[in-house]
Amino acid sequence: MSGVCYPDSLIGTIPNLYYYAANNPSEATIAKRRSYANTISYLTPPAENAGLYKGLKELKELISSYQSMRESGRAEQITATIIETARQCNLDKDVTLPADDEGVKALTIDERDLIIGQVYRKLMEIESRLLPCGLHVVGVMPTAEEAIATLVNIAEIDRPDQKPEPIKGLPGIMATAIGRDIESIYQGNNKGVLADVDLLQRITEACRRCVHEFVVERTGIDGRIGQNLLPSLLKWTGFYQDPLTRALQGTEFARADRNDLGNTFKYLEFCLEQIVKDNELSALVEALDGKYTEPGPGGDPIRNPGVLPTGKNIHALDPQSIPTQAALKSAQLIVERLLDREKSNNGGKYPESIALVLWGTDNIKTYGESLAQVLMMVGVRPVADSLGRVNKLEVIPLEELGRPRIDVVVNCSGVFRDLFVNQMLLLDRAIKMAAEQDEPDEMNFVRKHAKQQAAEMGVSLRDAATRVFSNSSGSYSSNVNLAVENSSWSDEQQLQEMYLKRKSFAFNSDRPGAGGEEGREIFERALKTVDVTFQNLDSSEISLTDVSHYFDSDPTKLVQGLRSDGRAPSAYIADTTTANGQVRTLGETVRLDARTKLLNPKWYEGMLSSGYEGVREIQKRLTNTMGWSATSGMVDNWVYDEANSTFIEDPEMAARLMEANPNSFRKLVATFLEANGRGYWDASEDQLERLRQMYTDVEDKIEGIE
Repeated sequence: MSGVCYPDSLIGTIPNLYYYAANNPSEATIAKRRSYANTISYLTPPAENAGLYKGLKELKELISSYQSMRESGRAEQITATIIETARQCNLDKDVTLPADDEGVKALTIDERDLIIGQVYRKLMEIESRLLPCGLHVVGVMPTAEEAIATLVNIAEIDRPDQKPEPIKGLPGIMATAIGRDIESIYQGNNKGVLADVDLLQRITEACRRCVHEFVVERTGIDGRIGQNLLPSLLKWTGFYQDPLTRALQGTEFARADRNDLGNTFKYLEFCLEQIVKDNELSALVEALDGKYTEPGPGGDPIRNPGVLPTGKNIHALDPQSIPTQAALKSAQLIVERLLDREKSNNGGKYPESIALVLWGTDNIKTYGESLAQVLMMVGVRPVADSLGRVNKLEVIPLEELGRPRIDVVVNCSGVFRDLFVNQMLLLDRAIKMAAEQDEPDEMNFVRKHAKQQAAEMGVSLRDAATRVFSNSSGSYSSNVNLAVENSSWSDEQQLQEMYLKRKSFAFNSDRPGAGGEEGREIFERALKTVDVTFQNLDSSEISLTDVSHYFDSDPTKLVQGLRSDGRAPSAYIADTTTANGQVRTLGETVRLDARTKLLNPKWYEGMLSSGYEGVREIQKRLTNTMGWSATSGMVDNWVYDEANSTFIEDPEMAARLMEANPNSFRKLVATFLEANGRGYWDASEDQLERLRQMYTDVEDKIEGIE
């Protein structure tokens, strides 16, 4: 800021103490730049596993029965019941199921196992998903019990760079105990191999038991970390067993390496102490007293427990240090899974072009994973100098790459542009390097498209290979999210025009000082070739419908409108929130989000315990769900049906929502009506009439009409 900038003039010499979520270092950094903020981090809400409910719970019990009777005469009958229940739970959108009873009868035992395994895998994805329990209250730290799910997820991850010695993830330790490799178990699970899905679930349950016993032993009578007298008494009587022995005794994992377990749980003990340490209010008091606020990194507490304890002045990282080698390794795995998934869905053909989004916070949390994904797609390797700064590139030979170079269209968020402009120019250099390689068109889609566009536009190959875009300087988002939130849009074409107008500013490494230059023509031409749209989820706290930013940057329907053949691109989401990174379709991810949060009693009851603000969170999630309908068309009708049944057709629930926050409830009702009016939800006339009457009722309540 300069002295003539409004933020600088307004803040003057006033101290600016700013509570900021520990998992949002990118925007915290901007708060420092704009208003000299002394940030004080606060914890995200305590997390727990989503669990199963209603028909999903029944389905798991049926699968358990099938496993015990799979070779008996009743297996076919149980399989038919599982398939029918899975269909009632709308899992037929995620798993290919036999069409009728004749199809079930024709299945061999291996085919039955594969279908049951795929259904079971989907159930375990839902059950193990982390979700926030309500909202965080500053200064109220989680109890030891509330920290267990977070600790289990911390324990999942291998940390080879941890000092003084590497930390092995618990699932890997358990797998080794039975002579298996955890990666092979993950691969089998991802394919729906019933034995591996069940084994991974047993490993998960063993990890949870170990962490639970470990925490209980350190929990005092007030539910917080303290002295537990029972272990001391048992030690004195000679009947004491250590928590890991208690957890694993009698299981197939009883021979797990005690040195590895000891090393991991020593680390978890440190993490537990940091999670429950109360430093948020004391940091504010000390700052108000003019004292120093200890700095600390921001990010995901599961990936980087160094974020803890909260109550720190958040900093990010050196922007020139990313992507790291660890990020590059993770990126390579995700790109391989993405390309394999698209090839399997597209007759074995590679996608020629992928449109993807880069986020500031995500790249800080992952140390540049999505940045590295772009480089891996075009087949260029980043090279760090002696000081660890990533400012050099080398082309990966096609022989080593083993596939064509995939063209990309990279759209960076406004925050990413502010924080990582040098890395944007690095990406541009990499894409231009790929375009200039003298390689066949069928092995270099970057060059193929750049040559076509250079001829059509009458520009050089390098200018035609411009693929890195963002907002203009000082501008953020496409404003599609604001239009959806305020219902201030006429049709989808208006939203797409907003996206094209605001997100088409090109960053060119040949003109590094120019910043974002208006480049709508090349932006549109590049989008016309896109076969796949792609985004990343890297943190368990924030998913697709938690915030509006994700659909705000989604170009799926826009690409369909621009393509000459009118074909909708495939849309995928990479989920690296767990050790077993997944690439799902956008539709699968929206369904998973709806099942684990919007429709999950554990989530919405947790929100309602926060009263007024909890109702607003429920309403926001439905609005964000409709946003995905507007930009991608990937929200199934049953999601709206089930949400309507949960929040509107249940009179007791509707009354609770109206009483707690009538304004947000009115917006919730209006969103259902809007979704129907725009063609996203095929509702019955009875459902619509009930909604209209409820809208009238809540209007009367707000206006004080009895």
